Amino acid sequence: MIPANPERVIAAARGWLGTPYHDQASLRGVGCDCLGLVRGVWREVVGDEPLSLPAYSRDWGETGSREPLAEAARGVMPEVPVTDRAPGTLLLFRMRTGAVAKHCGIVTAPDRFVHAYERTGVVEVPLDAGWRRRVAFAFLFPSAS
Repeated sequence: MIPANPERVIAAARGWLGTPYHDQASLRGVGCDCLGLVRGVWREVVGDEPLSLPAYSRDWGETGSREPLAEAARGVMPEVPVTDRAPGTLLLFRMRTGAVAKHCGIVTAPDRFVHAYERTGVVEVPLDAGWRRRVAFAFLFPSAS
């Protein structure tokens, strides 16, 4: 799989800045959650969404032996070591120790990322130590086929 141009991924992600937070939505300027942001960037950079998504829990403390978000990403995106994150990389975060990775964002610079966060909507924020320690998985968007 050939990775997408990171500049294109970043431009697409930044195009969602200011979109209000809305659980399980994916409409730029109208509303999205973190996964909806990623889905929207995918549509712009890669094309049609490859998977239909079932409803999902908002419980960031959910535990379990499976990583559904990471498993789905592995089926359509190249995985990279979390230490190799670079601009354009999709990050999956564990919000609590031992929890399933359920939050996601897109790296825009070595120390910044875009994500959708409840009460703030889509924002670009520092990828500080607090966020870096939560990174569980990293993936690259593929180029359009």
